[in-house]
Amino acid sequence: MPVFYSPAPDNLQMGLAYMRASVFASNRTADRDFTREQEDVSHLPLQMLLYFNMFYFPCWWFSAVFMLEVKFYYLLGYYQALLITGVILLTVTEAVRLYLGYIGNLEEKVPALAAFWLLTFMFQLPVLLFFLTDEGIIILPLERAINSLYLLLLLAQILASFMALRTTTRKLTLLFHLRQVGKVENFQHVGMSPVYGLPDHHTVLPISPTHNMYH
Repeated sequence: MPVFYSPAPDNLQMGLAYMRASVFASNRTADRDFTREQEDVSHLPLQMLLYFNMFYFPCWWFSAVFMLEVKFYYLLGYYQALLITGVILLTVTEAVRLYLGYIGNLEEKVPALAAFWLLTFMFQLPVLLFFLTDEGIIILPLERAINSLYLLLLLAQILASFMALRTTTRKLTLLFHLRQVGKVENFQHVGMSPVYGLPDHHTVLPISPTHNMYH
């Protein structure tokens, strides 16, 4: 009567990893070189932009508040409410945004870096464009200048954070594959079957009694 060995889920995982390692065996040397080059993938341009932003935002905030006070009584009621709300929300969001950017870039945390990109693109950018384009808020020359510079800074951060996200994701994906290959190699060193994770001379396929007599 045939004897069957039922592989565990880990064994199936080892088999798939071994097959992947065999297919990409020719690229493993290049992968190791790439890993050494990418040990630290913190994006320097993004880090510099965040550093400049940290010092520029207080200047922007004091200028925006001063300009708002100068023109406040000349604005319509709903514009007064919109500008006050916009400045408050930008101030609160900026602190969270810079924190996520620093953590995501320096510690290679993809969720934090993605949240930084979303806050910049989906929130900070539209509010700042409102400050720059709606003539109903009586845009003053100083206000236009500081908002234009802030807009350029945000656009540069959006591009730099996108590039940092792509680089970090590629590195983490590569490390995941290399760890899977290393796990298979460890099984080989302890005398296990690289495909099924069973001791050598065993298989998950049906084995006849005649075959068992020779093992």
